[in-house]
Order: sequence, then C-alpha cells, then structure tokens
Amino acid sequence: MAQGLIDRGYQVVISNSRGPETLADLVGRLGPNATAGTPEEAAEAGEWAIVTVPLKALDTIPVEPLAGKIVLDTNNYYWERDGRIAELDDKQTTTSQMLQAHLPTSKVAKAFNHIGAAEILTAGTPAGTEGRRALATASDSAEAAQFVTDLYDAFGYDTVNIGPLADSWRVERDTPAYGVPQDAELLRANLAAAQR
Repeated sequence: MAQGLIDRGYQVVISNSRGPETLADLVGRLGPNATAGTPEEAAEAGEWAIVTVPLKALDTIPVEPLAGKIVLDTNNYYWERDGRIAELDDKQTTTSQMLQAHLPTSKVAKAFNHIGAAEILTAGTPAGTEGRRALATASDSAEAAQFVTDLYDAFGYDTVNIGPLADSWRVERDTPAYGVPQDAELLRANLAAAQR
C-alpha cells in the first residue's frame, strides 16, 4: 500500500509496534516520500489512515489523533493469530465495527481486505477495461465510502459498496468474495451468496 500511494503522489508515514527504527530499511527503499514514526506520530501526520494490525492490537490504535479522519480497515479475523474473539465468533459484530467502536469519532471504511498484498500493485487495470477487477467497501460514512471508491479507481479497481459496516462480514474470511479475483458483477453475486 505504501509503495502504491507513493507512486500516486502521496507522502506516507509508516508505523508499527516495534518502533520507527525498525522501519529504516523499508523507508529507505520507498524513498523520500516515506518516513517512519510512532503510531501516534503517524496518526497525527495523516490526513487519513490505514489500519493493518492483528485484531488483538486494535486497542493500541491512537484514538484522538484520528478524530474526524477517514480510517481504512484492512483487517481480517484469523483466530489462529488473534485468539478467539467471542463477539466475532457469535457474529455479533464485524472487524470493521470493532475498529469503529474503538475510534468513535473517526469514519471507518472496510478496504483492501480481500485482495492479496502482492496483487494490489499488479492486478489493477484502467477504468472501462472489460472484466476489470472489483473490490468491496463498507462504511457508515458516505464520505468514507466515496473516498475508498476513488482510491480503488486510482489503483485500478472498480468498487462494489456493500453498505454499512454491519454488512462488511460479507467480504471477510471464508466468504465467497474473499481473496478471489472477480469483476463487479461476480463480486455482487458472491456478496449476495455469503452466509454468516
């Protein structure tokens, strides 16, 4: 994601749980439009943010620096990594709703969670290409959903808007739409076929 954003004219601030110094090699490869910072520094610097963490680390995401900002949730529930989360196992919430609850003053949108990281920069095609790959988003904010739609287009993907965060489970792990190359028509069909 960082490389793709830099290629599209963005400046990025990257953080992790191990400290900015551990990102020196990555930032060096990305070039002058990338810097490393603490999670708080990255959250403060960004006009918007991407959260990609194990779900067990959601409570470490800074809240106040992200107030009022669009936050893209790429997270998926892998109990083998995250441990069992009863609310997800019982289908009472979604990963995106969990992030939204943690960031009550941010505008959370599901994004880039059902495409392999290695494909993000290679599978996109120009708008209007027959069979253009589509990706899904969901948000309780029309502004955030539109932001994701525009970003997907910049990366070469059509968008299917699932609707509210409560429906974002339709594109999570073990659903027909998860990790499958698909155009918008097939994505809509796969979303509709999903069973919770």
